[in-house]
Amino acid sequence: MNIRVGFGYDVHQLAPGRKLTIGGVEIPHDKGPVAHSDGDVLIHAICDALLGAAGLRDIGYQFPDTSVDFKNISSLTLLRRTCSLLKEQGYRLGNMDSTLCLQRPKIKDYVPQMITILADAMDTDVANVSVKATTTEKLGFVGEEKGISAYAVVLIHKEA
Repeated sequence: MNIRVGFGYDVHQLAPGRKLTIGGVEIPHDKGPVAHSDGDVLIHAICDALLGAAGLRDIGYQFPDTSVDFKNISSLTLLRRTCSLLKEQGYRLGNMDSTLCLQRPKIKDYVPQMITILADAMDTDVANVSVKATTTEKLGFVGEEKGISAYAVVLIHKEA
């Protein structure tokens, strides 16, 4: 069995009056990401991890922000397309672990829904999907609520 690991990171600036979607879930908040797509920082990190593990470069290469095709696109659509690219290469997700970094809002009540949505989009069991969150103790751009970031690690495999 061919096993590969990928790591993803994404960051977005936050601005007042924009919709905040994380892990496919719209969360009430007074700020949201500045982005070409819907700016779902968690899904973007997951896509980068998956693409990197499969040697398919990154989300900016596969879905460039210079293309009108991806303007305001749902990041769930990008995740599904990413998983299709991996499937075409013969890869399947083993598991995904992620950490979201934001000062506010608290997202613990939304995590189960995120896991369900992400597992569905990646065509895997919810047991293979982990979403965690942390603050930066009011330090840096995340702590000052100027931005949001996310990290993801994936294990993918290809049957021999």
